[in-house]
Amino acid sequence: MLATAGGILALDQASKAALVATLEPGERRDLTLGVDLVRVSNEGIAFGLLDDGGAVVLAITVISLVLVVGWFATAPRRPMLWLGVGLLLGGALGNLVDRIREGAVTDFIDPLLWPAFNLADVGITLGVAAIVLSALAPGEVREAPVP
Repeated sequence: MLATAGGILALDQASKAALVATLEPGERRDLTLGVDLVRVSNEGIAFGLLDDGGAVVLAITVISLVLVVGWFATAPRRPMLWLGVGLLLGGALGNLVDRIREGAVTDFIDPLLWPAFNLADVGITLGVAAIVLSALAPGEVREAPVP
């Protein structure tokens, strides 16, 4: 779980650093098939909700992470839970680092007909999907008894 979280956090921060070094705020470059690279700041949460939320957004993030990591601590052998929590934790920490350092999250992948997002958002989305699948899976993985 920690390795997955660290990997997502590192990829997210490296991709944002490369973008910041390459594009000016608001600058847009055509990437491929209706997907642009754009450097935008998002002070809210998903889809710009709670824009200018500041402390509220930070509190929601921290409380959510504590609850998810707490659930993981109570059921670490639940199928796919480690993957989901690792993806979610890495993505949330990536965006949290941005909020603390810059006061907003840097988004840069801008597909046609969808708001811009970043790799941390991908980790969060995949993490939530894995956590939901884990919650729907029957029980925890049990170790075979030692003869």
